[in-house]
Amino acid sequence: MHSELLATEFLDRARTYYGEMDAVVTTTGDRLTYDELGARVDRLSAALQAHGVEQGDRVAVIDPNTHYHLETAYASLQIGAIHTPLNYRLTPSELDYVVNDCGAKAIIVDYEYAEKIEAIRDEIPTEVFITNDRDALEDEPTVDAENWEDFDAAIAETDPDAYDRPEMEEDDVAAINYTSGTTGNPKGVVMTHRAEVIHTYLSAAHQEISDEDVYLWTLPMFHANGWGHIFSITGMGATHVCTRGIDTADIFETIVEEDVSYMCAAPTVMNMLIDHYRDHEPQTLGDNPLRIASGGAAPPEATMRTLEDDFGWHFKQMYGLTETGPLIVSSDFRRFYDEDSDSRFAVKKKTGIGFMGTEITVVDEDGEEVPHDGQTVGEVVVRGNQILEAYWNKPEETEKAFNDRIEGWFHTGDLATVDEKGFLTIQDRKKDIIISGGENISSLELEDVLHDHPAVSEVAIVPTPSDKWGESPKAYVLPTSGDSQNPGVTKDELESFMRESLAGYKVVKEVEFVENLPTTATGKVQKYELRQREWDTEDRMVGEG
Repeated sequence: MHSELLATEFLDRARTYYGEMDAVVTTTGDRLTYDELGARVDRLSAALQAHGVEQGDRVAVIDPNTHYHLETAYASLQIGAIHTPLNYRLTPSELDYVVNDCGAKAIIVDYEYAEKIEAIRDEIPTEVFITNDRDALEDEPTVDAENWEDFDAAIAETDPDAYDRPEMEEDDVAAINYTSGTTGNPKGVVMTHRAEVIHTYLSAAHQEISDEDVYLWTLPMFHANGWGHIFSITGMGATHVCTRGIDTADIFETIVEEDVSYMCAAPTVMNMLIDHYRDHEPQTLGDNPLRIASGGAAPPEATMRTLEDDFGWHFKQMYGLTETGPLIVSSDFRRFYDEDSDSRFAVKKKTGIGFMGTEITVVDEDGEEVPHDGQTVGEVVVRGNQILEAYWNKPEETEKAFNDRIEGWFHTGDLATVDEKGFLTIQDRKKDIIISGGENISSLELEDVLHDHPAVSEVAIVPTPSDKWGESPKAYVLPTSGDSQNPGVTKDELESFMRESLAGYKVVKEVEFVENLPTTATGKVQKYELRQREWDTEDRMVGEG
């Protein structure tokens, strides 16, 4: 028989079987059972409908990782509205573009970010403005608290049985997730209910999510619905532990206090945890074993070794994009490595092989599959049921994304090799490849080498103009000492270190020691800011990065 695949099924299931069990540990330490969470969601659904929000309307949310975000997502979905999470680090002008692009009917905003929306209130089409702490806005000189409705007050005044759940189909739009917009305005990635559900099934399987899991929210919920964990953790009846941001001391304390078993983090966040561990030696585990997942390019082997050997955590490498659900690939398939051998890291640092039901290949400029030799570089393309439906209101970009090198496949823009076992290894984004004297240089390869130097905490490699070579690699280095004036290593020493394992043409020609690196809300280094800094006075970049 055929049954519609709807993202509402996950909270429905949790309420049916796990109603009296913990659903959420809030940022204040309070606890909500799945019955309590569900009742709040129903009340918010009723409040939104009372405000005129209808099926197909977009409900935007700007919120750190709190229970309000979870409630908004499910309340929107079960009235047929479209969940539209927005990056809380965007500026008011950037939010102006995104809110107008999606045409948000309602917006639910954490009190810390209300002033950003207040600044553009007259320029956006939004009719309903709700905040999770209206009293906190009374002290904000740039915000008129009278313009905002309080979340808890609104749901307290509604009957949880008052909302109507409309008939929905699996091809209806469930969510619009916006890309980071690092090379232009952000694009709205349209995900249907069917795509969200299938991605959740796959994610739960490949990330080994169970009802015993305690998931710590270190990854922003807005980021492709928090890698789909809004759905997978809920659907499995596991427990969400909410946070308001990255605080390394709090993370270690929460892991112990709440017996956290699973979390996700970008390599930058992992490095922050490692630095804190070296300085303070906190306890790294509660009563549960803990696995930690990273997405995109793998962190350096030294990072993985510390997490596994010193922390006692299990590292899982994932890969995907907002447009792909996001997760489509993992290297954590244990028949390919020995858990007790150091050789496991040679497998773990690869990007991996595709999830079930997901076709992954790497193609050359002519759309032909590259040889599985671990050397030939091509673009990663993918087909699967969890892939985006389209870019919101962008038919030309959608057409190109699915038909650039090969027809009918989504083109990721990532460059990779494939080995004889079918494992992908990401080499770089197309825009991050450095073309020096006609030679292609992977910035990721250089970063991986420099990460092994004990004086280097973080590093970003970008192209810089060169009269001789067109462009050459430059390293922005955050020293382990934290002091850019006294980094504990010289440029020449780093260059010599690189020459031990790299061809001469790949070695960085410039090194700049910095106090910090620009990052996204997920902790990923924003290389485009560094590239712009280097090429601000140039007409174009050799690699068009």
